[in-house]
Amino acid sequence: MSTSSPKAVIMDEAAVSRAMTRIAHEILERNEGCDNLAIVGIVTRGDLLAQELVDRIKEIEGVDVPLGRLDISFYRDDFQTFSPEVHATDIPFDVDGKRIVLVDDILYTGRTIRCALDAVMDLGRPARIELAVLVDRGHRELPICPDFVGKNVPSSHEENVRLYLKEVDGRTSVEIFDIAPGSHVGSAPLGGE
Repeated sequence: MSTSSPKAVIMDEAAVSRAMTRIAHEILERNEGCDNLAIVGIVTRGDLLAQELVDRIKEIEGVDVPLGRLDISFYRDDFQTFSPEVHATDIPFDVDGKRIVLVDDILYTGRTIRCALDAVMDLGRPARIELAVLVDRGHRELPICPDFVGKNVPSSHEENVRLYLKEVDGRTSVEIFDIAPGSHVGSAPLGGE
């Protein structure tokens, strides 16, 4: 858990919206449109951002890009040390040969993305996998680098960088908190603390 009030709000709702629009345009530019493209969000907030990207791409291109959601709970390397809240994985398309854009909220150590890559590869053989994140906070422990970034936010190991979304938290913002003693870095629970 974190302290009750953030030490900084680094993105407000308007900044998050602008970043998502820019990421959608960058995805379309790098992939030369949306042919054979699919967006897969990592549960619990990456899937909400993925839906937002699919909506933005439809506004820009007029095309419904396939959307999936991925729960990586059972792929985590620390699975035995905690009881994860398991969500549903829903990939309603064949990943073989697709250009997949994985979407996550906050990129930190890279371990979540490693799990997501394993999960996608268990489903088939995509042509390419790219990574889109709203915030890259640094401190990578694995050689993982995002292709699309909303904002780079230097942070310390003693801080939590969290995304809140109106749909589940009542507000949209990216905030930095000091980590409370005995707590760990991680996403905010859905619906707040």
